Amino acid sequence: MVRAVWNGETVAESEDTVVVEGNHYFPRASVNQAMLNRSDTTTRCPWKGTAHYFTLVVNGAENPDAAWYYPEPLAAAEQIKDRVAFWKGVQVA
Repeated sequence: MVRAVWNGETVAESEDTVVVEGNHYFPRASVNQAMLNRSDTTTRCPWKGTAHYFTLVVNGAENPDAAWYYPEPLAAAEQIKDRVAFWKGVQVA
């Protein structure tokens, strides 16, 4: 079981993560949606496509753009479509 924990709470938990470039991508259904706020931030990867971000909100604290996902990845990254990954202090283990 892989967990993503931030600010003392489990944000995501799954036995079905996909690892790409060292990041665990969790199925969207395994992420606590109440802890995610959409962000306007996007970035572009030449082989994965356009990433969209979420700000984590946990116990009243915010972690801007700490989660990302690819709603329409390029063909080489199709396995991470609509899966969510974390960074910026989120512990994934």
